[in-house]
Amino acid sequence: MKLLTPHNWIDYRLIDSGDYEKLEQFGQYILRRPEPQAVWRKSIPEKDWERQTHAWFRKEKGKTGQEGSEKGEWILKPEMPQQWFVSYVYKEMQLRFRLGLTAFKHVGVFPEQAENWTYIYNKVRNFSGEPPKVLNLFAYTGGASLAARAAGADVSHVDSVKQVLTWARENMEASGLDNIRWVAEDALKFVKREVKRGKRYHGIIVDPPAYGRGPEGEKWVLEEHIAELMDACGKILDEKDAFCVLNLYSMGFSSLIAENLVKDYFPNCPEIEFGELYLPDDSGKNLPLSVFCRANTKK
Repeated sequence: MKLLTPHNWIDYRLIDSGDYEKLEQFGQYILRRPEPQAVWRKSIPEKDWERQTHAWFRKEKGKTGQEGSEKGEWILKPEMPQQWFVSYVYKEMQLRFRLGLTAFKHVGVFPEQAENWTYIYNKVRNFSGEPPKVLNLFAYTGGASLAARAAGADVSHVDSVKQVLTWARENMEASGLDNIRWVAEDALKFVKREVKRGKRYHGIIVDPPAYGRGPEGEKWVLEEHIAELMDACGKILDEKDAFCVLNLYSMGFSSLIAENLVKDYFPNCPEIEFGELYLPDDSGKNLPLSVFCRANTKK
């Protein structure tokens, strides 16, 4: 099992974590957000948190949705904008992300995922032959899609929320990229249809939430549907030259579960690594944020 953290962020920094919160810097702005896994104490005084913070997400009582989303509001200092940009650079990959303050505490990027972006970028760059076809499911604002496209892949980006697809397209254009295929659909429905069509992909990225809804109200519950989705994905992954990335945020899922899912449904990908993605704060505490399993047919 591996513990991995990205090393190429210039525009991101985890300043402190603890007491179920995290203090983060995105570009020139510092945000304060809830973090359920930060069960330890903060390392710097509350007054320093208050002094540094440009925007603070305050969870509203009684506003947690039926699907577990933390709803609330942002408290902004006068100099804090609603939107701004950050960059992530790795080798020839230069990504730009438009950030924004959403009602569910998210800002449009998950910094720990940069470790997966570099993995995807290197896998695509080392691919021989025609440009590989890469499928990104639950693709959100497109970090993994942009990484694959920057390396030359033919990318299909699937997400059920049209506004998020628009956001991802803005990130593509800001990154100087083009020709990503945008699909506004329920991920499980889409993959099942691709199975019927006999489609094949050289890379599949699966990054599901614990709960979600499709565009027609389709209900997604990770524990109930992940095996069915992985089974369908295994049927469309190329048998000879391929890679897959599974990322899970649910606190109830360990990296061993991710490993077992990949071993079971992607048997043609024997080169496997699994573990946790984390971010270190300035005081040396490591904040775990997701579990992953990555596999490929060859090194």
